[in-house]
Amino acid sequence: MKVLMLHGVNHNMFGKRDPKQYGTITLDEINANLHNLGKALGADVECYQTNHEGDMCERIHQCYFDNVDAVLINAGAWTHYSYAIRDALAVLTCPVVELHMSNIHAREEFRHTSVFAEIVKGQICGFGADSYELALRAAVSAVQSSK
Repeated sequence: MKVLMLHGVNHNMFGKRDPKQYGTITLDEINANLHNLGKALGADVECYQTNHEGDMCERIHQCYFDNVDAVLINAGAWTHYSYAIRDALAVLTCPVVELHMSNIHAREEFRHTSVFAEIVKGQICGFGADSYELALRAAVSAVQSSK
């Protein structure tokens, strides 16, 4: 099973950026945790991060051609306004799980809306770094139940 984790804008700064919201875990630590859990669940997890919207769209397009089994996405601020990323995700036929470390519904009003919500399998938010592992478990389960 191939799972792609897509990290959005500013996520390369985890560990330094707003520790009150995001804790002190780094992106490398998050990715290592996903790789380890993926092995235990029988999934090969690839992680990708970019600060460039077009690059994110192109990586999503590549998922389609690579027959990725599931996609996890924490698009950061793009979640709330990137119709380009939404349209790229809509091309995928595999389960897509949106996730956020913070509870986007308990933050600023503009963060309450996800332009991806209508096209993703589900959303997980508010559990800090555990949101990533919960999303991976949900994606693996969705793939297994579709077979």
